[in-house]
Amino acid sequence: MGTMDRMFQQAQGLLETPLSVESTLPLSALSPTPQPRRRFEGLEELAASIKEQGVLQPLLVRPTKDGYAIIAGERRYRAAQMVGLSEVPVVILEVDEATASKVALVENLQREDLNPYEETLGILSLLEMRLNKGREEVIGLLHRMRNEAKGRVTHNVMGNSEARVVEETFQALGRLTWESFVQNRLPLLNLPGDLREALEEGSISYTAALELKKLREEAKRKELLEEAKSGLSLRDLKARVREALKRGASPGSWHKEVAARLARLDLEALPLERRKELERHLEAIRRLLQG
Repeated sequence: MGTMDRMFQQAQGLLETPLSVESTLPLSALSPTPQPRRRFEGLEELAASIKEQGVLQPLLVRPTKDGYAIIAGERRYRAAQMVGLSEVPVVILEVDEATASKVALVENLQREDLNPYEETLGILSLLEMRLNKGREEVIGLLHRMRNEAKGRVTHNVMGNSEARVVEETFQALGRLTWESFVQNRLPLLNLPGDLREALEEGSISYTAALELKKLREEAKRKELLEEAKSGLSLRDLKARVREALKRGASPGSWHKEVAARLARLDLEALPLERRKELERHLEAIRRLLQG
């Protein structure tokens, strides 16, 4: 059994702790733990159910120096606050912060109602924990793996321990491959605010968001965003985006955009491999301009 499988088994075992060990704690003693979920939909329905029947499933918590941190059950916690409950049933687990964070992430990633943006953040957080790396380092590793897999460069990344951790994580999650994650999910991190909000609301799909992201002209993007929200098919949306891009592509406009991007570029903030690759291209451009 792999490390990731053991982690999932451990998380599932903690989540299925017998209710005989439950206790009751005041809401004021509980505090949420950072998690992928950024929006809590359907709280009114849950609050109505809790008002009528109470909290049927205990929250999973762990003791901290200031009270108790919620590992699983933040929606129940928020709904209980809405209806004015003073205390809720809990299962108290004596686990360290790292274990609690992994359990919380696994619990959330196993849910079906995370939107693609939240799921992307959650998967990145899980990889950060498993690889003991920062977010930019994880993203850089994923890009190097993709480039090597496509034969663009030879980094000798594939097959090493870090790449195996990445592959193992995605296999255990069973949602999508790491290749699909790099191609279709990482670009969601750079969505304009209006597209990210629409995606988080569930009013557009992530494929529609990525298509609309191609439009630089904000007014046109907002116009097509509203049409996408109103039910415009992805096929028609792609056609409208292509048409808008064709009309907006004035001669010479591309180099103005490149110049503007270069002016804002912070090479030191880029992952090492990406920075080196960009520096090579910039040096080639400089030589061409001098020639």
